[in-house]
Amino acid sequence: MGQPIVVLEDEKQISTLILYKLKKSGFEVHHATNGVDGLKLINEVKPSLVILDVMMPIMNGHEVVIKLKENEETRSIPILMLSALSNRQDVIRGLQLGADDYLTKPFSPQELIVRINKLLERSKGEKP
Repeated sequence: MGQPIVVLEDEKQISTLILYKLKKSGFEVHHATNGVDGLKLINEVKPSLVILDVMMPIMNGHEVVIKLKENEETRSIPILMLSALSNRQDVIRGLQLGADDYLTKPFSPQELIVRINKLLERSKGEKP
């Protein structure tokens, strides 16, 4: 099984597409539909990367990023934000909070995989 990735996405069609593409690309995939369940899952799985929707119920993606960055154990996990919020200020906010990359919906599944691989390569190079 490949590297573990946690996907936090509440839209069924989008999560189905992402999960299918990730599994087909050889990743071990875990999924939650809200930020609270997602944080629990991240703490259990200790994934290599998190794909995070911004607009989710219970706890939004921005709040999840803040929690991940505050926690010593999850601080260094790369985060790819995936959102329909596409104006410049939304992208800047996500990156300033600590996301490593930001992809807007609609997106190309191929581009998603390329960005994931780049983030994983980059994070591997940063580890001692």
